Amino acid sequence: MVRILFLHPDLGIGGAERLVVDAALALKSRGHEVSFLTNHHDPTHCFKETSDGTLQVEVVGDWLPRKIFGRFYALCAYFRMMYAALYASFVMSRRENIDIFFCDQISVGVPILKLAKSRPKILFYCHFPDQLLSAREGYLKSVYRAPLNYFEELTIGMADVTFVNSKFTLRVFGDTFHRLKIVPDVLYPTLNTNYFDTMKNQISAKQSNEFSVNGYEDIPRNAFVFLDINRYERKKNHALALHAFRLVIDSLPPTEAKRCRLVIAGGYDERVLENLEHYDELRQLVDKLGLQESVLLLRSPNDDEKFMLLYKSNCLLYTPDNEHFGIVPLEGMYMSKPVIAVNSGGPTETIVHNSTGLLCEKQPQRFAEAMLQIYKDDGLRERMGVMGHKRVQQKFSFGAFSDKLNNIVESIMKPTWTRGSNIQKDE
Repeated sequence: MVRILFLHPDLGIGGAERLVVDAALALKSRGHEVSFLTNHHDPTHCFKETSDGTLQVEVVGDWLPRKIFGRFYALCAYFRMMYAALYASFVMSRRENIDIFFCDQISVGVPILKLAKSRPKILFYCHFPDQLLSAREGYLKSVYRAPLNYFEELTIGMADVTFVNSKFTLRVFGDTFHRLKIVPDVLYPTLNTNYFDTMKNQISAKQSNEFSVNGYEDIPRNAFVFLDINRYERKKNHALALHAFRLVIDSLPPTEAKRCRLVIAGGYDERVLENLEHYDELRQLVDKLGLQESVLLLRSPNDDEKFMLLYKSNCLLYTPDNEHFGIVPLEGMYMSKPVIAVNSGGPTETIVHNSTGLLCEKQPQRFAEAMLQIYKDDGLRERMGVMGHKRVQQKFSFGAFSDKLNNIVESIMKPTWTRGSNIQKDE
C-alpha cells in the first residue's frame, strides 16, 4: 500500500476537480491510502465523494486572500498553494509517512514538497498551462505574469512525473514550455461509470419521475431537450448554444418549435464574480432572443440532478473553443446521447464525427444545422448513442484509467526507478 496525498487548490465541481477525485478513487480501489489537502472545500458545492466520507479532505489556508483589490487572482492562488505545500511538507509529513504527492493546476508548490522528511515522489497533472488561462491585457499584465510564468515552467520541471490530459494539451505544453526537455505522457480523464450504472439501475427499478431536478418540472414530458453543461464562464461560450437554438426554433413549424427546449446547467460559485456576471448576461440574452418560454438556466446541479438531466435530454451541446479535454462529452456519450461540439481541442479526440456526434465550426448557423439534423433523424440519434457508449467503454473506461495510474504509482516506488523513466506511453 502506498500513501498518496492529493493537493488541489479549490475542490469544487469543475472538470479538473472531477479528474482528481476520479484519480483518488482509482488509486483507492487498488488498495492505496489516499486523501486530499486543499485551500477551499465547500460541502454544499463539491462532488459527493468529497463530502460523504468516501474521500478524506483537509482544508488549509482558506483564510488567505483569493484576490487583492479585485485583481491578482493568480498571485494569490500561488501563495495559497505554497502555504498548502508548506503544511504538507512540515506538518502532515511529520505525523504520517507520505509516499507520493499528486499535484495539479498549480505547480509552484512542487519544490516545497520536495523538502518533506519522507522524500516523497511528486506527480504533476497539467490540465493546461496556467499562464494561458487568463486573457492577455496589455503591457502591465505581461509584466505581472512574467515571473509567474517563469516559476510555472521551472517548477513543473521539478516534478518526478508529469502528465497532460490530451494530445491537444501535449502540443500546447510543448509550444509553451520551451526550456523543458520532458515529454509528458497523456493520461486521459475517465468516468466513474459505476455511479452512472448504479443510477441507471435505480431508475429501472423506479419511475424516472421519482427523480427530480429543481426547475425541470416546467418542461413538458414530450419535449425534445438540448442540454448544455458547463461552468458559467464566458470562455465556455454558452451564448453559442442560445444563438443556435434561436435559429433552430425559427427553422421549425410552430408546433415542433414549441416542443423544443434548451437547458443550460452551469457550475455557479457566488465567490466568483464572473459566474454571477455571466449568469446575468445569459439571462439578458435569453430575453433579447425571446426564448423565455424555451430556455432553462440551472445553477450548480448536484451529481444526481446532473445525471437526470443527461438521462432526460435528447442531445448534448458542448460549446467551448479549444477546450483542453472536456469530461462532459464523455458523460453524454456514456449516457448514449449524441454530442454536438466545437471542432477544436480535446473534443476532437473524444468525439468521432458522424459516429458518436457532430463536430462543427463555432458559428451559430453551423451548430443550428447540426442540431436540426439530430432533431429530425431518430435513427441517427440512436446509432450515435450506441456508438458513443461503446467508445467510452473501450477508450476511456475507469478500469483502464485505474490500471495505468496504479502502474505509474507502483513503478515510481520501485528502488530502481529513476526520474525521466519511460513508465508507460500511449500508442
